[in-house]
Amino acid sequence: MSTDSKQLAERFAAAKVVVVDDEYYMRKVVRTMLLSIGVRHVHEAPDGPAGLDLIRRVAPDVVILDWQMPGLDGPGFVHMVRSPATFPYPNVPIIMLTGHGERSRVIEAVKIGVNEFLLKPVSVKALQDRMTSVLTKPRDVVKSGDYYGPVPRKLATAIHADNDQAIANLSVLN
Repeated sequence: MSTDSKQLAERFAAAKVVVVDDEYYMRKVVRTMLLSIGVRHVHEAPDGPAGLDLIRRVAPDVVILDWQMPGLDGPGFVHMVRSPATFPYPNVPIIMLTGHGERSRVIEAVKIGVNEFLLKPVSVKALQDRMTSVLTKPRDVVKSGDYYGPVPRKLATAIHADNDQAIANLSVLN
C-alpha cells in the first residue's frame, strides 16, 4: 500500500460522517458503502431537524444529505448549516445526494454552498471519489453577500480581490 493510500485509509477510518435521508433503505445503502471504503463512524438521521441536531452533537467531518425530504428539504438544510451566526459548524463539507440530475439542481446546489453532488443510484466509486475530494482537498470557505460556503470550483484556482463579483456571477450559469 502506498503512503498516499495508507494516509487516505487512515483519513477515512477517522472520519465522522452524518447521513441525512428520509428513506431508511437509502441510509442503509450509503452506510454500507461508507463502511466498505473504510469509514468507521457513520451516524444517521431520518430528517432535516434530526440531522441538524446530529451535526451539533457529533461535529462530523462530512455530511451526506438527501435533496428531497418532507419538511426541511436538502436546500433548506444547507441554508441553516451555512449560517455562521447561528450554526456551530457552518464549514462542514456537504455532499448532496439526489435522484434529480438536472443542470438546474446542480447549479442550485453550487449556489447554496454544497461541496459535492452525487446522483442516485450512487456507486461506491463515486461516493469514494467525493469523500476523497472533501477530506483531502478541502476548498476554502468564503462569505459573499448571502452566499456562505466553499469557494466555487472555477474560482478555487484563481482566488482574487473580486471574489465577491465572481461569486455573484454564478447566476450567469443559469
